[in-house]
Amino acid sequence: AGPVVQAIKPVFMMSPLSVAQFLEPGALEFDLLVVDEASQVQPVDALGAIARCRQMVVVGDSRQLPPTRFFARMTTDSTESDDWDDSEQPSVVEAADVESVLGLCCARGLPQTMLQWHYRSRHHSLIAVSNEAFYEQRLFIVPSPMESNPALGLRFHFVPEGVFDRGGTSTNKEEAKAVARAVVEHARQSPHLSLGVGAFSVKQQIALIHELELLRRANPDTEPFFAAHENEPFFVKNLENIQGDERDVIFISVGYGKNAQGYMAMSFGPLSGEGGERRLNVLITRAKRRCEVFASITDEDIDLERAKGAGVKAFKSFLNYARTGILTKTELTGRSEDSPFETAVRMALEARGHKVDTQVGVAGFFIDLGVRHPEKQGHHILGIECDGAAYHSSRSARDRDRLRQAVLEDHGWCIHRIWSTDWFQRPAEQLKLVEAAIRAALKKAEQLEPAILGAALVAEPQAAPFGLVSRESPNAADTASPLLTKAVPYKLAKLDVPRHREIHEIATDVLAGIVTEIVRQEGPVHEAEVIARVRELWGLARAGSRIQEAVSAGIRKAVSLGKCEIDAGFLCIPGAAVCVRNRETVDSPNLRKADYLPPLEIREAILAVLNASLAASEEEIVTATLRMFGFKSSGSGLRSAVEEQLKLLKRSRILENADGVWRLSAP
Repeated sequence: AGPVVQAIKPVFMMSPLSVAQFLEPGALEFDLLVVDEASQVQPVDALGAIARCRQMVVVGDSRQLPPTRFFARMTTDSTESDDWDDSEQPSVVEAADVESVLGLCCARGLPQTMLQWHYRSRHHSLIAVSNEAFYEQRLFIVPSPMESNPALGLRFHFVPEGVFDRGGTSTNKEEAKAVARAVVEHARQSPHLSLGVGAFSVKQQIALIHELELLRRANPDTEPFFAAHENEPFFVKNLENIQGDERDVIFISVGYGKNAQGYMAMSFGPLSGEGGERRLNVLITRAKRRCEVFASITDEDIDLERAKGAGVKAFKSFLNYARTGILTKTELTGRSEDSPFETAVRMALEARGHKVDTQVGVAGFFIDLGVRHPEKQGHHILGIECDGAAYHSSRSARDRDRLRQAVLEDHGWCIHRIWSTDWFQRPAEQLKLVEAAIRAALKKAEQLEPAILGAALVAEPQAAPFGLVSRESPNAADTASPLLTKAVPYKLAKLDVPRHREIHEIATDVLAGIVTEIVRQEGPVHEAEVIARVRELWGLARAGSRIQEAVSAGIRKAVSLGKCEIDAGFLCIPGAAVCVRNRETVDSPNLRKADYLPPLEIREAILAVLNASLAASEEEIVTATLRMFGFKSSGSGLRSAVEEQLKLLKRSRILENADGVWRLSAP
């Protein structure tokens, strides 16, 4: 038999417009047409390619960018696009004005399949908001073993001096400078990681490019970075043309903010129009390792009563999550073990002193057992996979034995597998193997940690994921104050709780332990805020009478056992040191009320002010003290709260007042 010769048909990768322009009608017929990014392709553009094919596969995301007149103008000779102001005319991006080929196929009832696996994000926080707001928690997200590594995840940088020049340049110059500085620092500290910058508007994009050009000229030593990543080159883009890009690290410049007079207009350009949530979804999901958000506002500055559009609502949620981390995370999910086998493994490891979480993960992807790092909070050192219910429910051996472990290890997990037959026949031997795997994982982590931490951006050393808002650039008013003293950021308590059970069903002793841990992390703290924190840990919107009664009983139990002390409604740990905490960006409005300021903490702030200045007037003390707490004014009873503690310190002979000047009393 002679050689078999098979004709190989050519494969074309062309834009829809190129197909219509360069392929003559009838000259070529495609066996299969694949339309990628179909949400951005108008039916009129795709018609030429569709008419030349026998079958087609349409790939796209209805939650991402639709086609708009913005792109149409780019392909015409019209100069109208030069005058287009994306920050002032959101009407030009109305999704209802056009329809994509993806939407047309869906409307015609073509068979659909959702690709549920999300592989891009190396940390679950990078996709958490989109999964919650746009995909109904249907995505399978691979959890990260590191909850709070500074080189991974979502981070928030507050730029307090930033002003949005609305009605003028429509840019935020100070914010652009902060982002440009961060880019240069990234080029120095993490040149091996690719980087992209996204802006919410075209004008902010131009401002970023301008500021970056100035810094690049002043720092020629960073130029090799900008040519180092051939496959993923550095870019500065706006949210209209960033779709399809991905980088190791993404910086996002919000731009929008208060004007020079402090007024906040609730207009956010394309986000305010119909389909604005799609643009946000595209922008916030470009990062593989880390996404850093730079903004001159926080979520609390956005008033949804005045703002319009689903995009603005989603943006508020995104800022809140970037700042606080309250949405979803890798955690003890409340799900019990899938089998008695997993329970036996967990109990054996806990008997040896290891802390073990069950069903660790988010959004449909759970690791059977996660062994915590002995020293680093929020870090799982080893994942243990058992051949329990989740294993047997997998559709194929390839899913069970290859893909799952490969994906987890690719995301930084150290995985150890235990077979049930081996465990029940030789438990001691298997336990020794697990211990060896834990030691090996610890050793590996020690070797990798310097490299991982070296990849973290150090442009703002105080910045960290979730809730630690960087404020290294002081306001002019702060710089001028001789009494400026620093406070640590207020951290809301985070701990594992048995969310699979109702609060009122939890034993009082267990609730007392939970209360004690909350007070240990947040004390001194008001009793009502402890109740609110318990409610939040269970993911509840409100606390009914049964919940309040149950938590109050837990508080009374903790106090009776001597684990907590209560004074004037505020709880603290006996003998614990008191530090002053800045509440400016904390995600709990009650904590910024005068009635919720612990007297112990106010007195500590007053003493810190006088220790720094030796003597001061009452007005200076009140202003500096409230500034330590993050308050910019002394209204709503705040002044009275400070003045009351001043008088108490005087009565206690800790302070003295002579001729209107306050100072520490002589020893």
